Amino acid sequence: MTSSDVEVPGARLFVVDEGAGAPVILLHAGVADLRSWDGLVPLLTAAGYRVVRYDARGFGRSTTDDVEFSHRADLLAVMDRLGIRRAALVGNSRGGMLAFDAAIESPERVVAVVGVGAGVGGFEGDSTAEELALYDEYERVDKADPFDVAALTAFEVHIWADGPLQPAGRVAPAISDLLYEMNLPLNLADHVRGREIALDPPANDRLRELFCPVLAVAGSFDFTDAVQVVRHLEVTAPNARSLVWDDVAHMIGMEVPDRLAAAITEFLAQLERWD
Repeated sequence: MTSSDVEVPGARLFVVDEGAGAPVILLHAGVADLRSWDGLVPLLTAAGYRVVRYDARGFGRSTTDDVEFSHRADLLAVMDRLGIRRAALVGNSRGGMLAFDAAIESPERVVAVVGVGAGVGGFEGDSTAEELALYDEYERVDKADPFDVAALTAFEVHIWADGPLQPAGRVAPAISDLLYEMNLPLNLADHVRGREIALDPPANDRLRELFCPVLAVAGSFDFTDAVQVVRHLEVTAPNARSLVWDDVAHMIGMEVPDRLAAAITEFLAQLERWD
């Protein structure tokens, strides 16, 4: 394993590079950092892949100034620095949205995408009445005066780890404790994450351009729009298929790394090897 810092305009990205073989890049969720992939990485390296992960700017051990930036440009900068011409991308939530965006904007650099509880830019799903009530509670906690960073972080850990309508404590404490640790700094008032330049037009308007193979994975314990996203991808993108697991929520790579690794390796094994 090697770690390094990659300098990009206005930021420094902390990168970890492990294993040997065809490169796979892991892109973390917006409530986490690269540690959310700790359980998945050794399974992918054992399967013969070079696995790269990094903290997006403003997350984990990466830093950023308050500047405009493109997550897609940051991803390509990491690939260029590590000498990776093409890679398979595995993205959770925000990371999945980035993976789809990058595959559309720079198709020559992306051989395949695995979206894990992933969003698609510009896609708006339907919510249940219970979920709408939960969104209202989320906003109340976020806007509380005085602001309680611990309460907000605990609320987010529950909905993303346990699942929005699942009982608190459904997942193992090791999962919820690590997610709390990763997410707490992101909620601090002085946290700086920069100003993202979104893909325009958004990915949802361009899914017919998403030509690479896509595996979209969601859990039924997640918000209902997570399942809607994977079904939408399957019928809209040219080469996509979906998996819906009935016993997991949003942080699938933390909750069932063995099962996710098996799905990823089976999916990637069907492709010609890349460099």
